[in-house]
Amino acid sequence: MGQFAIGIDGGGTSCRAAVIDHSGQVLGTGKAGAANILSDLENSLIHIVASAKQALIDAGLTPELLQELPAVIGTAGANVGDYGKKVEGALPFASTRVVTDATTALQGALGDADGVIGAFGTGSVYNARRDGRIWGIGGWGFVIGDQASGARLGRDLLERAVLARDKVAAGSALTASIMAEYGNDPERIVEFAHASKPKDFARYAPVIFEYAGMEDAVAIDIVRTAAKSITESLDALLWPECPSICLLGGLAQAYRPWLDERHKAILAEPRGDVLRGAVELAAKLLLGEEVHRA
Repeated sequence: MGQFAIGIDGGGTSCRAAVIDHSGQVLGTGKAGAANILSDLENSLIHIVASAKQALIDAGLTPELLQELPAVIGTAGANVGDYGKKVEGALPFASTRVVTDATTALQGALGDADGVIGAFGTGSVYNARRDGRIWGIGGWGFVIGDQASGARLGRDLLERAVLARDKVAAGSALTASIMAEYGNDPERIVEFAHASKPKDFARYAPVIFEYAGMEDAVAIDIVRTAAKSITESLDALLWPECPSICLLGGLAQAYRPWLDERHKAILAEPRGDVLRGAVELAAKLLLGEEVHRA
């Protein structure tokens, strides 16, 4: 049994790491670029290692120590095919467990308690625990999933801007500002869309919520559509006696006013964020406990 372990939140916008000791205390943290293993595996591996090394340096330890330490990495895509195993085999840690970001989000928000979580950042995912059984939905990636995520919000905004330009759908001040950003040239939007990663689309999410607050019709429609998908996903996981729902991620607070009243009634503040979940699972690994990938 070693003295230290590393917990890593491999997010679609940035990768955060923390070094903990045997008591679970965080000794140092680090941050690097995006870790979306589905859309950019090579750079994800680079950023995971970079964030871990930075955390070790922040803790006053040598970065080469990572080869002697166990690590838990939570990231979207760990449940798709053999991506989780690929990442585990490619990283230099002494032992590695790659789990879904839903798993780390659940642990961070609820600890070992029952409840439901929804995590909304660049991507989105949901998870639940009831009487020790864990199951989840979503997290299928930007192309066919991640409804209500920052990436999907940004994609929807660009679609609405082009539709408004073609007079297929009504525009607004928001769509006009987007078209102006691209010189009123839809071909430039198409070029951006084909060349961009999910995090590039996600940068528009705060703008959408800002315009929604100013009663912009298109912004409101985009957010309401996203909120409807949240309602449907939470309903798919909830049971009558579910004690709580926790929202996590960079968009969690923005979505709170748009939630269904039934869900607001049992909304609770999370114990911690996704990185805390990774850290707690890393502590379990350090103690020799099993940490499951799903």
